[in-house]
Amino acid sequence: MTRVVIGLDTSCYTTSAAAVTVEGELIASCRKLLPVAAGERGLRQSEAVFTHVRQLPARMEELAEHIRGMEIAAVCVSARPRDDEESYMPVFQVGDAQGRALAAMLGVPCFASTHQRGHIAAAALDSGIRPGDLLAVHLSGGTTELLSLQGDALTLLGGTLDLHAGQVVDRCGVALGLPFPAGPHLEQLAVRGHAAARLPVSMAEDDLRCHLSGAESQVQRWIAAGALPPEDIAAEVYDLLARTVARMVLSGSRHTGIRQVLIAGGVASSPLFRNLVTSRSRKRDAELRVCFGRPELSGDNAVGAALIGAQRWREAQERTANGTP
Repeated sequence: MTRVVIGLDTSCYTTSAAAVTVEGELIASCRKLLPVAAGERGLRQSEAVFTHVRQLPARMEELAEHIRGMEIAAVCVSARPRDDEESYMPVFQVGDAQGRALAAMLGVPCFASTHQRGHIAAAALDSGIRPGDLLAVHLSGGTTELLSLQGDALTLLGGTLDLHAGQVVDRCGVALGLPFPAGPHLEQLAVRGHAAARLPVSMAEDDLRCHLSGAESQVQRWIAAGALPPEDIAAEVYDLLARTVARMVLSGSRHTGIRQVLIAGGVASSPLFRNLVTSRSRKRDAELRVCFGRPELSGDNAVGAALIGAQRWREAQERTANGTP
């Protein structure tokens, strides 16, 4: 009988459930965006928690159809945003509570991980990333961070000092009249536009840190004044983000000596952004290996949590076999 691990992730954007085999093979990913009213740029935590409570049972029912006849060996949940012990958001408590309850009823272990580690694990699947140390860039509406992953140690190296990449995309997109989350819609505009590097990159701490709020303010002024066509504004936003991330990635490699990069998060699902970052990175360092996850595994999902759970389950089985605690 096939044994599987269930992953749950209830982020600020998406309700997600997934299943992988204990060997780490993806079986299914079931998710649904949190609904946001037109003109709004997200939900309050209380609204998001309530929406997860309503949406998660249906995602579990959907997932159940994919694993009929299989044995659930473990559950893994995204219990908080990051590894930092002080890291906390109420939304993650929904998945954590449901996961622990499910595991308790089944008599199987429930592993707790973080949303950020889940993003990295999901993006790594089929990305071409090689075994060994890597730099990870996590780009979303709530995170813009550069990290190193060496063994199991995830270390923060840099990132934004104000707005996040996803916030820039969403704020500019909503100001242009696009739905939230605005990424796919803004990209559709951007591919029809022309960028001339009108937004200056603002870096700090030897290019490990960046500022994005000034660029977002400039875009808002352009929109209010009708100074540029929407297509060109969108193109400028993606061009700025690509130049900024390329600078951080190159700096991270110089500081650590790590020669491969995995870029994850919802912003990284954009083909336009991927092409721009890859092109700019190669111009500066042709031997730096820049990898991306599958687009469908770059945004918020529970696949990473399930993969982490499967790895921890295998490690626990090995310890048991060796008679170690």
